[in-house]
Amino acid sequence: MTPKIGAHVSTAGGLHTAIERIQAIGGECLQIFGASPRQWAAKLPDKEKIKKFKDAVKESGIGPIYLHAAYLPNLASPVAEMVEKSITNLSIHLQIAELIGANGLIFHIGSGKEMPKDKAMAKVVKACKIILKKVPGQAELVMENSAGGGQKLGSSVAEIGTMIKKIDSKRMKVCWDTAHAFEAGVMDEHSPANIKKLFNEFDKEIGLDKLVALHVNDSKTPFDSHHDRHENIGEGHIGLKGFKNLAKEKRLSHTSWFLEVPGFEGMGPDKKNIDILKSLF
Repeated sequence: MTPKIGAHVSTAGGLHTAIERIQAIGGECLQIFGASPRQWAAKLPDKEKIKKFKDAVKESGIGPIYLHAAYLPNLASPVAEMVEKSITNLSIHLQIAELIGANGLIFHIGSGKEMPKDKAMAKVVKACKIILKKVPGQAELVMENSAGGGQKLGSSVAEIGTMIKKIDSKRMKVCWDTAHAFEAGVMDEHSPANIKKLFNEFDKEIGLDKLVALHVNDSKTPFDSHHDRHENIGEGHIGLKGFKNLAKEKRLSHTSWFLEVPGFEGMGPDKKNIDILKSLF
């Protein structure tokens, strides 16, 4: 069994148009924005848009489907008003995931700035519990590891594990970004030994059943740079060999692999990146 391979694509022209786009580049699973990633306000789709999307999904067989949250929320913020706005925004995006039948919402945890890490993490735990309560249902709330710059939380397996355990919900899951892990200084060379060690730790601290998705991105910036810059597969500092080794890790076969790369034409994830990734299995 190999993982489903897909990408983040645009929904310009309506949510349902993403299905045609992902099929055109040979993707099997899909990541989209449910609403604008750069605005606090988000509208729920109407019944007609939901039906159009669900019909397109059913016809295509594309899945799993995850939404990516807006870039603005910061659940760890020392500013109470910021946390409130973040909870509201993430709740709407999670509700959109629930309404359109998506598997869940992948989100960036945020930064506690100068606050002690344990206090910042406690804020995130409390906020996630509120969001899950506000939006009942099946849709998962998926925490993504960070590149670690600007005191961002969740750059290590241990930090994510601490928060996940305290939130204590079946709906809390994890998405692992390869570029972020490299940029955060978690793993330099993607060798079989390092990959095995990382996911042994992940299984111990979090549980591999909690890992639902991988953001499979090469890194434009060097190891431990703390700068979040994605590159096309094989064009960055992780390199083709690193992803080939990752493809051999059988414990990841149940996950969805999403590309969030610039694309060889600079137009976002493309068929060439997907074909390269598929060829590594």
